[in-house]
Amino acid sequence: MSTQARAEKHSTQHNAMQQTVPAKQKKTAVKVDVPPEQIKYANLLLYCSWAGIGILVLTFILYVTGLVGSYIPPAQVAQYWGLSAHEFLVETGAPSGWGWLGMLKYGDFLNLVGIAFLALLTIVGYLVLLLPAYIRKKDLSYAAIVTVEILVLTLAASGILKVGAH
Repeated sequence: MSTQARAEKHSTQHNAMQQTVPAKQKKTAVKVDVPPEQIKYANLLLYCSWAGIGILVLTFILYVTGLVGSYIPPAQVAQYWGLSAHEFLVETGAPSGWGWLGMLKYGDFLNLVGIAFLALLTIVGYLVLLLPAYIRKKDLSYAAIVTVEILVLTLAASGILKVGAH
């Protein structure tokens, strides 16, 4: 076969491929059915996360402006930065564990309300939205997974298990 004939054959094959490739590349949107309880859970996380961030901003403003007094004055905070958690608690007399709930009159502890709110979202969503929906659907495997997650998160938050060097 001559060079020109080979070039024409290659060109014809190349043009044919170009014409068929776009047809192969056409993508159709895949429809994914998301169960309603998962949409509700996602919405809970979305809106309540923004609410939690709002709480964090508000409590921080109350703290730094001095509208709410602080347990450790902001000017002295830097002197404690290098301490371990244990040394910090000993040095300042600050409470450990859930003891911060009794200190909400202080701005530096009031900031923890937003963090606790954000941390509770998963447990609340599992208890109020997902677990009842999975039980109603008789989806026992998902109900079991959600139940175990609720137990693990609650146990971790309770402070019953002491892990680490502190």
